[in-house]
Amino acid sequence: MTDSLSLAQARRIALEAQQLAKPVTLTQPAPRARPAATTRKLNTTLSKLHLLQIDSVNVFERSHYLPILARQGAYDRAAADQLLLTGGPYVEYWAHEAAIIPQQSWPLFRWRMNERHQKDTSEAGKWAADHQHVIERVRQDLASRGPSLVREIEGDVKRAPGGWWEWSDVKRAVEFLFGWGEVTAAGRQRFERRYALTEQVLPAEIIDRHVARPDAIRQLAELGARAHGVGTAHDIADYFRLPLAETKTAINELQDEGILQPVTVERWVDTAGRQLPAWRHRDATLPRAATGAALLSPFDPVVWFRPRAERLFNFHYRIEIYTPEPKRVFGYYSLPVLVGDQLVGRVDLKNDRKAGVLRVQSAWQEPGAPADTGERVYALLEAAAAWQDNERIEVTGKGNLRLPGH
Repeated sequence: MTDSLSLAQARRIALEAQQLAKPVTLTQPAPRARPAATTRKLNTTLSKLHLLQIDSVNVFERSHYLPILARQGAYDRAAADQLLLTGGPYVEYWAHEAAIIPQQSWPLFRWRMNERHQKDTSEAGKWAADHQHVIERVRQDLASRGPSLVREIEGDVKRAPGGWWEWSDVKRAVEFLFGWGEVTAAGRQRFERRYALTEQVLPAEIIDRHVARPDAIRQLAELGARAHGVGTAHDIADYFRLPLAETKTAINELQDEGILQPVTVERWVDTAGRQLPAWRHRDATLPRAATGAALLSPFDPVVWFRPRAERLFNFHYRIEIYTPEPKRVFGYYSLPVLVGDQLVGRVDLKNDRKAGVLRVQSAWQEPGAPADTGERVYALLEAAAAWQDNERIEVTGKGNLRLPGH
């Protein structure tokens, strides 16, 4: 039997699964001397999300910090760096895009590593196939010197006999090795990845664990479904960028075991108006209400799969970083704003660290947003400014969302 969910119910299930259904305390900056509290917050968030997407854009704040803020409130970013970016219990890999994942999840992506290696080296004319000498020299360099920044590897390679390759060659080599699982990140220095041979970072128990491709995809599909609460096959596949056909096979197996339950969701239809099949994870709960509020990273799991954001929230969202400035509508780095169970608007933020100012370069509200949207959004901006140690907020006035006092 297939249960039916209203769109509002599906939203609440999804937000509860993502730890966004309840309010968090955002009004005070994080205590600087409580790394244990930060560790608890991070571990709680990662246990639900299973990954944090990494992005280099730092105009407001790097993306991997923001999902934690949205779900846990203010916290100490230095303590987060110590836990996430120093080769501790978390590791980086291409889990969605570039992402931080628990070490225990790393073996679930070995099929992807093998697939990348086969694709990259299978034919003459491909860079990796034609530059094995560079790749081998980088392997040797990492083996002898240990975890290194690209520029450090570059220096050794250029000094080697027959070397003097371009920096891009060294960078390409370590990135291929990273994709194949031979190299991983042993932390970051000023956000620059420090590369190391995987055996220099991960314990043998993790490296030696081999999971067959169908089993790994099934486990990842289950984690994606759990993180979404309710979703279509495309939603579940996108969470870890899984092949759709194999994801559907995994979904059928998970349904047979009672882990996923088939449902229909109001207004979830395809372009021909046909009902989209969907599944609810058996552990997903439906709260009576969603009362949280948060600024979301453009790379937050709630919005990163744009078709799902449109189906779930009627929210059309495209990041405009790569859009020429005259053609931007909402701004360079606009963050979706969640209030209750709605995405009520978006704000384009810039952290002017030198001046100590959080600049609101534009603020927009969605059609049908509640009357108190401006007040709710401004409270989030005040909390964000305090967390960033900004002394004040400056609003340009661009956009249709009126913020208090502006």
